[in-house]
Amino acid sequence: MQFVRLVGFGFVIMTVVYLCVSLYSRSVRREKLEDRWDADPQGDAGARRQFIENGMAEYESSLRKRLILLVYVVPAAVISTIIYIIN
Repeated sequence: MQFVRLVGFGFVIMTVVYLCVSLYSRSVRREKLEDRWDADPQGDAGARRQFIENGMAEYESSLRKRLILLVYVVPAAVISTIIYIIN
C-alpha cells in the first residue's frame, strides 16, 4: 500500500513540476520571439502577432517541448534503480 501511495504522490508532484516547467518554457520562448520582433519590426501589430503565433506553433512541435517530458521519466528511472539496487 505504501508503494501505491508513493507512486500516486510522485505522479502528482511530477505533474505539477511538468506544468510549471512547461509554462515557464513557453513564456521564455514567447518573450524571445517578442524581443526578436522588437529588434527588427517588419510591419504592423497584426504582422507581429502572426510572427509570434508562427514561432509558438514551431515551438509546439519542437524537441525542447518533448524533452520536458523527461520530468516524468528521470525520477521514475532513478527511484526504480534505487529500489532494484536495495532489494
